[in-house]
Amino acid sequence: MNEPHRRRYLRFAAASAAVGATSLAGTLRASTGAPVSPPKPAIPPAAAVTFSIQSAGVRASGRRFVLNDASRLNPVPVHSHWTADLRDEAFFLGMLHGQLRSAASLRRPFVASGARHSMGGQSLPRDGHALTLAINICEPDTRSKVFRVHAGARWSQVIDKLDGIGFSPAVMQSNSDFSVGATFAVNAHGWPAPFGPFGSTVRAFRIMLADGTRVNCSRDENPDLFALSMGGYGLFGVLIDLDVEMVENQLLRPTRERLAGDAAGARFAKVIQSDRSVRMAYGRLSVARSGFLEDALLVTYRPVATDRPLPPAGTGGLFASVSREVFRAQIGSEPAKRARWIAETAINPSVGSGEATRNTLMNEPVANLAGRHANRTDILHEYFVSPEVFPAFLAACREVILGSRQELLNVTLRYVAPDPTSVLSYAPEPRIAAVMLFSQVMTPEGEADMLQMTEALIDHVLRIGGTYYLPYRLHARRDQFERSNPRHAEFAARKRHYDPGLLFRHALWDAYLSRPA
Repeated sequence: MNEPHRRRYLRFAAASAAVGATSLAGTLRASTGAPVSPPKPAIPPAAAVTFSIQSAGVRASGRRFVLNDASRLNPVPVHSHWTADLRDEAFFLGMLHGQLRSAASLRRPFVASGARHSMGGQSLPRDGHALTLAINICEPDTRSKVFRVHAGARWSQVIDKLDGIGFSPAVMQSNSDFSVGATFAVNAHGWPAPFGPFGSTVRAFRIMLADGTRVNCSRDENPDLFALSMGGYGLFGVLIDLDVEMVENQLLRPTRERLAGDAAGARFAKVIQSDRSVRMAYGRLSVARSGFLEDALLVTYRPVATDRPLPPAGTGGLFASVSREVFRAQIGSEPAKRARWIAETAINPSVGSGEATRNTLMNEPVANLAGRHANRTDILHEYFVSPEVFPAFLAACREVILGSRQELLNVTLRYVAPDPTSVLSYAPEPRIAAVMLFSQVMTPEGEADMLQMTEALIDHVLRIGGTYYLPYRLHARRDQFERSNPRHAEFAARKRHYDPGLLFRHALWDAYLSRPA
């Protein structure tokens, strides 16, 4: 959903206008740069709803309310911004239906999202209605090993709920402050093994379509809409809640293996496919320009038998062994990049066993390694290639990245099992995911260089049969998007079937799908 663990967690406050609605069970808040009239759904009398409108200053000045995403490069004016934090389902659904009707009547786009970590405007409706889902409801069923969770719940909240009963999400993104619904919308993958993307662990979900209809979806019930919404970037409706698989929480111990970078892909796939005891795994590549991407580290986690109760989930995560200061010192410093590699591969493993629970390993907030430069931003790339062509992929990276002006701070490798379900699948067969974090200067020159580097990398990846991930900057050309997503025409046609008024739309739709090829 991405190596998303270093993306900044953006919090959007209603800086200049707010509309609040309070019920016995929770609140619904809104901010807007235009007059807001509360929608008129059927609200249960017991909800005791009140409204307050504080937007006169914005109306008088004519200023618009602006949202951004994790890149900080996409300021987008919106007509209104609502945050839903409700416990009364009937009230929430009524309010949501009213918002959809209001946006449709004004012919404005509508986008629902969680923490807005996507980086190319996929969560931002220009001059439209933005909804932030922040409802923390998680109801586990230990008998079926499934939890029902509201789309707006954050993964940290899910872990907190499941940890107390000895369970853990089967798959989630690598950061715990993303929302569950957004993870499904981008069909993110994680580092639990041997799973495919998150959607492979979703049994069913409920969605509200553009006309306010609520639809139940699973692989057996409305399977067409199920496959379209999985990795569908919110273009088919607003996710309400999901039924998701969970597994038992365990104490895990890491095993580390040093190897050549070119050998990492094949070795990673072999370990995951042949050793069922592996519960979590990731790889790393050295990013120092001397020997660029030539050294690799493969870390696999296996269960440890213990008679003691498992400790409560901490905030360990993928980067627990790397301090923020060491990580950020890499910008513009080759000695720091070499020092970081020595620390991760030699020094830190000698300090302790690295044992941690499954929940602790996954419970890492974005802020752990987030950048704080005013003139720099963290930009993610992600590519998926078959294990056998991994050396060709690294050769392309050496040519393209070293020929750019971008600062590559990290490459994390993941194994992704096939995803045969989603229409915009990025892993139709077993893939090695390479998640890259760049530090980009926020200047026109830096942006142009990033665009050119991205285009070149995607060309190479497509040439060897790989794909790229869509939640990041929309720098790919349209022909690259279509080659990476061969079912794009079917996706667009079904979008128009389910949403003929094109209520749900954003920058990704506008850039690649809004007009015939």
